Amino acid sequence: MAENKELVTAQALADALGLSVETIWRYTRENKIPYIELGKRQYRYNLQDVIQALSGSSSTIARENSAQYQSGDNKLFTYQDYLQLPDQPGYRYEVLEGTLVKDPSPNVMHQRVSRRLQRILEDYFWSVDPDGEVFDAPLDTTLGEINVVQPDLFYVSGEQKNIIKEARIDGSPTLIVEILSPTSRRKDRLQKMRIYQHARVQHYWIVDPEEKTLECFALREGAYAVVANGMDEDAVEHPDFVGLIIPLKEVLA
Repeated sequence: MAENKELVTAQALADALGLSVETIWRYTRENKIPYIELGKRQYRYNLQDVIQALSGSSSTIARENSAQYQSGDNKLFTYQDYLQLPDQPGYRYEVLEGTLVKDPSPNVMHQRVSRRLQRILEDYFWSVDPDGEVFDAPLDTTLGEINVVQPDLFYVSGEQKNIIKEARIDGSPTLIVEILSPTSRRKDRLQKMRIYQHARVQHYWIVDPEEKTLECFALREGAYAVVANGMDEDAVEHPDFVGLIIPLKEVLA
């Protein structure tokens, strides 16, 4: 493997190859690509070594499927437009940068993971911030007039109680967690991440039940950086939430 100055993160490797981070981690777990483990589950890669390994093996670089979004027309949707939408069982709506998005309701595994993680977060934040609250979907969260999201889980700190309104959260929670599903991967990784970063949501987590991974992003100088991650049976410790440990074996079982 090349010297450390030539190594890149899984996210940077995924961007360079046009893949998802989940695919990079799967290739790592299956030893399909070369890597260096700097610490427990802290991997780095050399781009050229990876390309050579993939091109020289029987496996080919996976093609990523784009998430399918449904928008009624080209109208720039606002929160007021959103309030006029009729309920449709089996689906939920969001407005992302003025575009109406319609997705199927989460599946059973998604709900199990959400419930288990919510229990951990509620126990932790109750002990360190009893005035804060952990919420789950469906609950509208408005991040400006043209962004209406329904995060799978989110934490509003006690210092932010003013953003809790009667029918919605109006402002940026301290922590948002999105649990990936087949239809939401690209949306959660690209569009929502950009929206949350712009709205200055301090912490954004992405959970992938299929790949059994957790990535914890935090704002660092105005941009998201990975501050903790893990996969399979790791116990993820978050540096910004002292004492918070996420046992992936239990959450993603």
